[in-house]
Amino acid sequence: MINNINLADIRSFVLIAQLGNFTKAAEALNVSRSHVSRQITALEKHMGVTLLIRTTRTLKLTEAGKTLFSQCNKALNEIDQALLGAVDDIEQIKGNIKINCVGGYLGENVIAEVATKFMQSYPDVTINLDFSSHRVDLIEDEFDIAFRMGKLEDSGFIARKLMDIEMLTLASPIYLQQKGKPIHPKDLHDHNCLTGSVKRWHFAHKTSKEQVDVMVKGRLECKNGRVLIKGAVNANGIIRVPKMYCNEHIENGELVEVFDNWTIPSVDFSILYHRDRFQPKRLQVFLKYLQDTLNH
Repeated sequence: MINNINLADIRSFVLIAQLGNFTKAAEALNVSRSHVSRQITALEKHMGVTLLIRTTRTLKLTEAGKTLFSQCNKALNEIDQALLGAVDDIEQIKGNIKINCVGGYLGENVIAEVATKFMQSYPDVTINLDFSSHRVDLIEDEFDIAFRMGKLEDSGFIARKLMDIEMLTLASPIYLQQKGKPIHPKDLHDHNCLTGSVKRWHFAHKTSKEQVDVMVKGRLECKNGRVLIKGAVNANGIIRVPKMYCNEHIENGELVEVFDNWTIPSVDFSILYHRDRFQPKRLQVFLKYLQDTLNH
């Protein structure tokens, strides 16, 4: 039975499971939908099990399908990486590196600076730098590397912390004069807080170590840090952003810290990449270059 199974059929099955339907898988493989359907039929026939339950509207994996996908998805990724490692020239650093990163200052200033300088040193390397705000999947979206802020859950990938991001609660002096300066984090309920995706703000008292979580709200919501800073500078409300985003505004007095006795825990900035034994040379060198640059 096993000797008669075509590896191409398994690849098609894994792609269907990842993308959720036959049409997308066929487009990705540049074949017809009927060809993909025949592959799955042949695979199920050779195995003697049903892998997919298909209706006109939905496609679901059976328990056998879930088991096969779980094992084969990992195995095929390892095969792909082994092939890349085998053909990658050990003397020449070349090829494409596809990176997803948070935008704003970290992506547009810090990571973009590292990436463009790396390209100067290695002219045979091309870089695709993506600032999509949605939570990408490294395998499905075919990214080599992702940069993330905050605590990372165990995802089966390698995660390495690069730096601590100092966070501050800020407002313009004009806003605080008009609305009053909050003393306790719970006072934020009476203030206009300009927010991104995080609405629960955590604080720790500097001396007593008391911990407080506050749900905040306001008239402006945007995932772009520069927009939040502009809103705060223009006296629209209180923001919580990385200090490195607005050093200039703090130095010239346009923004000031809101609390005297309450702090915000720093946030991890980490790199996430595939757990591969056979890593292309370009990625090995880029990862080392990145860590050496940020540690200086």
